[in-house]
Amino acid sequence: MKLEQAHEAALTDRIVRSGVRRLVRESWDRSLTLRLDPSKPAPERELSAEELRELRDRHPLAAVLPVVHNLLIRHAFASGLIVAIGDELGRLLWIDGDRVVRRKAEEMLFVEGSDWSERRVGTSAPGTALALDHGIQIQRAEHFSQLAHPWSCTAVPIHDPDTGAILGVIDITGGAEAVAPQTLPLVEAAVAAMEAELRIQRLSRPAGRPRVTRPSTAAPTVPAMVPSAPLRSLPARLDVLGRDHGRLENGATSVVVSPRHAEILTLLAWNRDGLSADRLSLMLSDQSNSVDNLRAEMVRLRRVLDQATPRIGIASRPYRLESAVDLDAFRVLALLERGAHRVALGAYRGPVLPSSTAPGIVEIRAEVSARLREAMLSDASAELLLEYARTDEATYDSEVWRACLELLPARSPKRASVVARLKRIEAELVPAGMAEDARNPPQR
Repeated sequence: MKLEQAHEAALTDRIVRSGVRRLVRESWDRSLTLRLDPSKPAPERELSAEELRELRDRHPLAAVLPVVHNLLIRHAFASGLIVAIGDELGRLLWIDGDRVVRRKAEEMLFVEGSDWSERRVGTSAPGTALALDHGIQIQRAEHFSQLAHPWSCTAVPIHDPDTGAILGVIDITGGAEAVAPQTLPLVEAAVAAMEAELRIQRLSRPAGRPRVTRPSTAAPTVPAMVPSAPLRSLPARLDVLGRDHGRLENGATSVVVSPRHAEILTLLAWNRDGLSADRLSLMLSDQSNSVDNLRAEMVRLRRVLDQATPRIGIASRPYRLESAVDLDAFRVLALLERGAHRVALGAYRGPVLPSSTAPGIVEIRAEVSARLREAMLSDASAELLLEYARTDEATYDSEVWRACLELLPARSPKRASVVARLKRIEAELVPAGMAEDARNPPQR
């Protein structure tokens, strides 16, 4: 109540009373200087649908959206929160998360394409984080806009890993959990992962590919945000981790493909030199008529791929993809090879096509899973190994849990839960008479 009264006094008397945090008080002062009206919603969308689409396609943060999905958006759906990513001028480019919360946020025009910089809406987490160039939390009546008073939010700026210039901002909005003590470190960790992924992608960029450079300050017009030289088309992307239906993204096109088509595309992406009809059919099925079935399925798959823009072709004799397809499983393995274990674990959404029984997919699934497990056991920190141990794949892996116990300091309060987990594994999985080792976990 005191905060609401302080907000009212700031608006009516231009006096900021005690009990208001300094950064909020200074932001209110800037908002008052700009003569903003706190009773009105933010301006309508600054970007048309076409301008927003073009800006998204060319923005460097588009390349690291999978990191945001893995580290934040899945958590947001479960927690009644929404996640927004804005550019360096405070314009919201992407919003995802709880659908009900998104609809409620639209009432204050917190929508894709709108400008949530301080110069337009006053004090808010995304706008003020950009103004101060560091992560902040703004709760309820600390917002300058009265329409935002039911909301709380945490935001952190994202920087170019090479130049340090601000690329944009990521924001979590919702109720009290949006400003919980653990939320700011969570968003900061996600930003660190995004910046690390940007650096990795640049290191692996083919020579001659133009870089997108973006100034930290620019005129508030769309042309100023668009690089003069067009970007070379990025490879199509196929997501198969933790999902039975594949998701194929190519340019502005996103196509959900059937489990069988996902299996075929995965095998062709994995075997880039191509596969004969006989070999591919064996990787898909052990039925006697599998080659005939494969040819019929290829006709259907090519029709699906014709929907993609640009088109993705499949050549014959041998079957092979005519253009590169970036498999999400490849990305995880590449991150592991570069030592980016935390980012790799964040990008690993689960086994490759988990319900598939196709022999070739089972082999790929086992290889990706085994390489991730090996990397976690050999190089991960105690915290990261614990995070991996809590995944579905490792939850009953006693070797992983024992490794966690060995890495944790002797006085770590987390050791008790690890020991309890080992005892549970013993009770549920280890046959009687074979549990001696599990009864005596290593001590430090």
